[in-house]
Amino acid sequence: MKKNKSKLQKLSLYFSAFSLIASIASIIYLMLHLDTLGWENPISASLLASSFFFAFVSFLLFIIGTADIPSFKVDSGSN
Repeated sequence: MKKNKSKLQKLSLYFSAFSLIASIASIIYLMLHLDTLGWENPISASLLASSFFFAFVSFLLFIIGTADIPSFKVDSGSN
């Protein structure tokens, strides 16, 4: 039986993809500017932290978006 995903679950999948893209973009930006910034620069640390943050947000939103969440609506026709 296929369950329909709610709008919020579908939205979390879109934000998961966006977070993954943001994580990859921050890593690419860091690798491109690492020669000029160096590892001791606070910008390098913030780019590493943001890539870590976006990667785990992407993971969690993907789990939420693909979970089988049951409907909690109460049927009123049982009276």
